Amino acid sequence: MSNPTLGDETPQFSTAEYAGTPGADRCKSCNQTIGGSYYRVNGATACPTCVERVKQEMPEDSHAAFTRALLFGIGGAILGLILYAAFTIITGLIIGYVSLAVGYIVGKAIKMGSGGIGGRRYQIAAAVLTYAAVAMAAVPIGVSQAVKARKAAPRAQVQSVQPPSGEPSTITSPPERQRPTPPKRPANLGAALIVLAFIGLASPFLELANPMHGLIGLVILFVGIRIAWQIARGTSVQILGPFNRAAPASS
Repeated sequence: MSNPTLGDETPQFSTAEYAGTPGADRCKSCNQTIGGSYYRVNGATACPTCVERVKQEMPEDSHAAFTRALLFGIGGAILGLILYAAFTIITGLIIGYVSLAVGYIVGKAIKMGSGGIGGRRYQIAAAVLTYAAVAMAAVPIGVSQAVKARKAAPRAQVQSVQPPSGEPSTITSPPERQRPTPPKRPANLGAALIVLAFIGLASPFLELANPMHGLIGLVILFVGIRIAWQIARGTSVQILGPFNRAAPASS
């Protein structure tokens, strides 16, 4: 949601004006002459009445706004994880630049959930969720690669057993009856998920086993986190003042 102070009803404060320039003695919002005290809103001159209106229209940070932003951010992180993993699984290419898209999605989701409110805790949440989304994408990618390798193994074994063309095939005797093996106990699902999560979160640093590839991936991931950090800063409205306009010197 866009900042109400930047809507059509309230003129923009994006153009900075300074004392001594044409129009500096007028409010950028209501265009009224400023005779006494004045403020600067994002560098533009504003009268006290318009500044008070801006303060009233600015969204206020709250626990509910942060909770909503966090939920939106988690949804964006899940979407980014799916995007990163699906792209790698489908194409077979591991391209770190997808991290930039993940950071953008997470940052936008948090800003959308907060209604434009930003701040340090929103930025920290965006950075953590971006890292988690990119890192945890290694889990479905690794599972997919393991499944493909497992399916390819029997085919390779069958091809190695077949005799060359032109040679008689030998008939082997049936194997001796072996003692049945006891069924394996099912693995602890919770422990397995914890191990997978740990491996996933550590995957960007585990890639340093290949120093060049791992270092490039970390740098790109940092840039993606930086994108999310900047977006989650929110809509910035800087209000300075009040200042007192100096009275004109008498002749």
